[in-house]
Formats: sequence, structure tokens, C-alpha cells
Amino acid sequence: MFLLILVGTFGAMLMQTSLGTAIPTLMKDFNISMSTAQQATTWFLLANGIMVPISAYLATKFPTRWLYVTAYAILLIGMFVAYSAPTSSWWVFLAGRILQAIAVGITMPLMQVALVNMFPAKQMGAIMGVAGIVIVLAPALGPTFAGWLITHKFNLIFWAFDASWRTIFLIPMIVVGIVFLISIFMMRDVVPNRPMKLDFLSVLLSVLGFGIFLWGFTNVATDGWGKLNTVIAPIVGGLIIILLFGLRQLKMADPFLDIRVFKIKQFTLVTLALALSTMAMMGVEMMLPLYLQAVHGLSAFNSGLVLLPGSLMMAVVAPLAGGVYDRIGAKRLAIVGFLVLALGTVPFMFFTVSTPDHFVTLLYGLRMIGVGMVMMPLTTSAMNSVPVHEVAQATASSNTARQVASSVVVALLSSVAQNVITNHLPATSLKQTNPLQYADKTISAMLQGYHASFAIGFVFAVIGVGVAFCLSRGKLLAGVPATAPVKVKTVKGEAN
Repeated sequence: MFLLILVGTFGAMLMQTSLGTAIPTLMKDFNISMSTAQQATTWFLLANGIMVPISAYLATKFPTRWLYVTAYAILLIGMFVAYSAPTSSWWVFLAGRILQAIAVGITMPLMQVALVNMFPAKQMGAIMGVAGIVIVLAPALGPTFAGWLITHKFNLIFWAFDASWRTIFLIPMIVVGIVFLISIFMMRDVVPNRPMKLDFLSVLLSVLGFGIFLWGFTNVATDGWGKLNTVIAPIVGGLIIILLFGLRQLKMADPFLDIRVFKIKQFTLVTLALALSTMAMMGVEMMLPLYLQAVHGLSAFNSGLVLLPGSLMMAVVAPLAGGVYDRIGAKRLAIVGFLVLALGTVPFMFFTVSTPDHFVTLLYGLRMIGVGMVMMPLTTSAMNSVPVHEVAQATASSNTARQVASSVVVALLSSVAQNVITNHLPATSLKQTNPLQYADKTISAMLQGYHASFAIGFVFAVIGVGVAFCLSRGKLLAGVPATAPVKVKTVKGEAN
């Protein structure tokens, strides 16, 4: 069952980033603009962000087996809709992406809750280290996977696959389909359920609040920070609705999303550290492929190959870090991991046109070692810092915070990089009088924009070091230090 959950979740999370390198192909086939094509990713993140807070209610209310089976069914339908979408109807394709995001919003948090209930707390570091291969490696492999499928024809047994963006959905669809059929018969109910009344007002406030808030941030890349109706109003309005949602949860005896878990100091600090690690990682993750393609002239597939060894390195480090966590806890791992992440980011701020590709690969691998040391130990610590019966709520709260952090940093990096590049671009007239000088200055402007994004990633990593020093020492089990003495009750008259 453990392997079944990992394979199914891997297939689901592969959808998160797989279209990054397919954007130019989608633009051509659907005859759409760049900003419209980006909706394939932004709407996915938006729908996924809306679903994450709802996952706690679903995990508490419904049996694990049928929740997984339903999520896989939704994922299969979403993949098929996107795969078969006619190029004359972009909205059909987007509908498929939204269905995929809904499924991922269920499966990823549910995996964490299921593993906590399947294995003892003292083994959670190693277990979550293995799960980390899915959580972080699948999105990291997405662009390379898609780039290869778009540019290569291949045969699998008796089936010939064309070089097409449709194959991006077809291959995972086959894998998820197999997992879906096996899950019907082999998946077990592992998460304790209890009757829980659905508070429709909480659902409405959650969907509207997080949906509008995240939508506002997704518009920053195209509209800038000053657009009132598509950026400022949605962000401010979303925050107000989220505040109302939070106040309602605090007043409810059985809240839809129990945000009281943030009263636990260790959980709050770990969630903050996870958000910072996500932001620090994306500070380079977002802009590095653009740097390789725009400055080094690499294709989408080759730029993915440059980053692939780093992703594989993280896949090796994550389970090892999980095993170390079981012995020493998250604090020391987080401190060292954030330091590696910060130091590995420094050279990125000085990249030039002539920086060798293998040097980029080496530095990216160093950063991913730091990410591997930070991500899964912190995720495990977050779940271990709360009582077992609160894990579903804690997972939803932590993942929601990370989702918001992702949206904020994407908007921040996109706007900063674009503003820096725009402010340093040469005059258009130079293109006619001196094309070579115009090209040199244009590349220089791009480099300055990328350097600014890398610097922001470095700042988040440094802040992460400071937060890591505030974490509790050692390891927690269900919110209690693992070294705490166990009180044994004795019956009167029994020998002491």
C-alpha cells in the first residue's frame, strides 16, 4: 500500500510542473499568446491552492480507500480531457488542468496524513524521506520529462508515441490508471474517521478567500503590482475574506480547518521554515531555466538536462536526511541545510554569459542537497509536533501556508525580474544603428534581472538559517520530546 500511494502521488504531482517547457508548443498549436498559455500553470496552482484547506475535512470525514480512488478517478478524467482537448478550444484544455489540480490537492496532503497513521512516529523521518522523493522530485523532473516527450518519438511495447504535448498526459495516465484499478482492491482505510458536519459558510469563505487571493498574485506577472481590478483588489479582498474565515474557525467547536495548531510554537516555526525553504528554492528554480535558454541559448530539453543531476541528488539526500532526523531531530539538519542553500546561491548572483553549463549543474546540485536536508525533516517535524489526531488539520494548514508562499514568491520574482530587465533594456533605436551592441545590452539587462531573483532567493535562505536556530532541539513524537520521561500509573497495592 505504501508503494501504491507513492506511485499514485508521483503521477499526480508530475502534472504540477510538466507544462513549463511545453508553453511554446501550446502557443503554436492553440494559437494563443504567452500570457494565455501560462494559464495552464497558474490556474492549476489556483485550483490546487483552493483544494488544500479542504483536504483536512475530506481526510477526517471520508474513508482513505475511497478518497484515494475518487482522487485518482478525477485525475484520470482531468488527464484525458487535457489529452483529447481540441486545439480550437483552449477552455477544454484548462478544464482538464483544473480537474488535475483538484486531484493533486487531495492526494498530496492525504499521503502525509496516511503515512503518519501507517507507521510509528519514531520511523517517520525515514518514511517521509522516501516520500520526499515524490513530493519534491516529481515537480523537479516535470520540465525535463515534458521536454523529452515533446521532442522525441519512441515505442513502448506495441505502442508508438509521437513527439507531442499530448504524450505528457498519456504516459502518466497509463500509470495512474493502473494504480486506480489496484487501489480499488488493495487500498486500506488507515486514517481514523469521525462524523464531521460540513460548515458551508467556512467552505465558501475558504474557496473565495484563498481563490481570490491567489488569483490576484497570479496576475502580477502580466499586469504588474499597480493594477487595481486584477491585482490590488483581489489580494486585499482575499486577505479580508481569509481573516473572516480564520475568525470563524476560532469560534467553532469543530472547525472546518483547525488553525489552533499554530498555537504550537514548534509547528508554527517549522511551517515558517518550510515556507522560507520553498521561497528560497524557487528564487533559483524559476529563473534558472530562463537564464539557460535566453542567455546560454539552450533548448527547453537541454536546459532540463542541466538541472536533472541536481534533482537526482536531492532524491538521494532526502531519504538519508530522513534517517538522520530519526536520530537527531530537525534543528541541526535545518541549520546546515539552509547554510548550504544560502552558500550555494551566492555564485548564482554573479553568473555571466560565459559561465560553463557544468558549473551551473554543480552549483544547482549543491543547492538541491541543501533543499533535501531541509524539506523532508521539516515536514516530518511539523507532523510530529502535533498530536496524531490533529495531523490532518496540521498538514492542511502547513500546506496552505506553503501554497500561499509559492504564489507570493512567484509574483515577487516575476515582477522584480521584469522591472529590472525593463529598466536596463537599451533604446529600441540602437537595434537599427548597432544590432550587436543592442544584443549585448539586452543580454546584460536579462542577467541583471536574473541576478536580482537569485539575490531574493539568497535572502530567504539566510532568513531560514535564523528561523532554524529557533527550532526545538531533538525530536518530537506527537508533540512531546522523544527523550521525555514516560509517566507510568500504578495501581494501589501494587509493588513499586
